[in-house]
Amino acid sequence: MTIQIPSNAKKVIEALNGGGYEAFVVGGCVRDALLGNEPHDWDICTDALPEEMLRCFKPWHTIEVGIKHGTVAVELDRELYEVTAYRIDGEYSDNRHPDRVCFTRDLTQDLARRDFTVNAMAYNESCGLVDPFGGQADLKEGVIRCVGNSDERFSEDALRIMRALRFSSRFGFDIEPQTSESVLKNRFLLNNIAVERLQTELLGILTGEYAEKLLNEYRDVIAVLIPEISECFDFEQRNIHHCFDVYRHIARSVGEIAAEPLLRVAMLMHDIGKPRVMTQDKNGTRHFKGHQQVSADIAEGVLRRLRFPKAFTDDCLKLIMYHDVRFNGSKKQVKRVMSQVGAELMPKLFQVMEADLLAQSDYLREEKKSSVETAKKRFEEIIAQNDCFSLKELKINGNDLKTIGISEGRQIGSVLSVLLDEVIDEQIENKKNALLKRAQQIIN
Repeated sequence: MTIQIPSNAKKVIEALNGGGYEAFVVGGCVRDALLGNEPHDWDICTDALPEEMLRCFKPWHTIEVGIKHGTVAVELDRELYEVTAYRIDGEYSDNRHPDRVCFTRDLTQDLARRDFTVNAMAYNESCGLVDPFGGQADLKEGVIRCVGNSDERFSEDALRIMRALRFSSRFGFDIEPQTSESVLKNRFLLNNIAVERLQTELLGILTGEYAEKLLNEYRDVIAVLIPEISECFDFEQRNIHHCFDVYRHIARSVGEIAAEPLLRVAMLMHDIGKPRVMTQDKNGTRHFKGHQQVSADIAEGVLRRLRFPKAFTDDCLKLIMYHDVRFNGSKKQVKRVMSQVGAELMPKLFQVMEADLLAQSDYLREEKKSSVETAKKRFEEIIAQNDCFSLKELKINGNDLKTIGISEGRQIGSVLSVLLDEVIDEQIENKKNALLKRAQQIIN
């Protein structure tokens, strides 16, 4: 098996070899290359100690990014290559970082500290593939397996639990039984991990091709990050519009939408409030009136807790709030939704609606899809005709209102809001003179 190592990575390896040391590309780049994928980063490991690396790299710019843990970054043609000394990790008292490391000259000992067999392989052109733990076989079989004792690997670094799910979601690999059992047993160790790191891994899981499968099989792990979602587990909807319980509907909807972080997070949260608003009629049919607002409220707390950016959170909440609009075919209604959601977000809202429909029963599905398609056409007409749907398009502003004697800020806002509503409802033309005249009537 030959791996094509980039020329600059080869130069780094050759510099170390020239100093009398061995060096290999290692980890994810080897895994991806064996899968036929283009690696994003080429990490290098070596038996050279940090000070020995620096001597080998004297002609180049180096950054001592983690020298106490044995890592030096080398810059070649504006690309950074991280080079790490073979090491053995000590205790992990915080379930994330080793309390200490000690260096070794033995590659196998270094590979033994890594998370999964598929990430515990090294390669160079002279030795070929070094695979002491069967990573290549696991790649061929599509298996995620811990190196050594899985409980020890996860107690050392609990984020590996999320990484196992992310790799499985990305590649479609099964998590082998012992590792899977350990994932579930040790999931509460995730409470010791920084939420920013959990957020990153969650997005990796959600945007994987096999996200629906992972969400269903490892829902108890997801619930450690989002305890609120456990209320949806096995919560039957008992409604002709649905064929899944609330959680399985959520998981299916995630799988039905494009693998963009915003869209997949919106689907994960869009119905999370349903159990809290459920009512049941005398026929046993369940209803979920107001679940959009409750779901948005829950989602806001979750996204803030997981430190999602404010702009991302705001957009996500809008998609959740308006995901269940029943379009009636009128431009007025579409303009009203646009005024709340924004023109830029409307195409994503339509995607959310379509994914939601695909995760429901087939009852009236074609009629529902048709109403969304009609709303899309109305949206396109509104944009093409430059129709007014927000204050930005209104042919009047606060300064114009001041010329007719409205000076108080709150009153200006109130009058503009009334004018916008009347323009959207086509009660008045969006023309400056007509709007000024109507504003005068409002204040009088």
